[in-house]
Amino acid sequence: MKVIATTNAPAAIGPYSQGYEVNGFVFTSGQIPVDPETGAAPEGITAQAEQSCKNVQAILEAAGCSMDKVIKTTCFIADMGDFAAFNEVYAKYFTGKPARSCVAVKTLPKNLLCEIEAIAEK
Repeated sequence: MKVIATTNAPAAIGPYSQGYEVNGFVFTSGQIPVDPETGAAPEGITAQAEQSCKNVQAILEAAGCSMDKVIKTTCFIADMGDFAAFNEVYAKYFTGKPARSCVAVKTLPKNLLCEIEAIAEK
């Protein structure tokens, strides 16, 4: 097992890693929409979905992988009313249409609007 860590995605805010590479697969932790340079999150679901996707992408790239290798995602959104806007951004990044689960959750860390985790083949 190899720990994946990059300064191009937010540092873990708890006892976990940004990602792991195991047996030819990369597993990312859930990525909230925090800008790794500023520690701040943008306003609104569109900007937050964009930042979450960028954070997943940064971890995959740190592992020598890419978004087109993603085979499964799990997405968490705070409000299903944001589903269409979230999907519009998501579709720009996950062009291979990986298998996906998307659920509404009561709250996310820092009261943000979305979080995305991914599994990719290396």
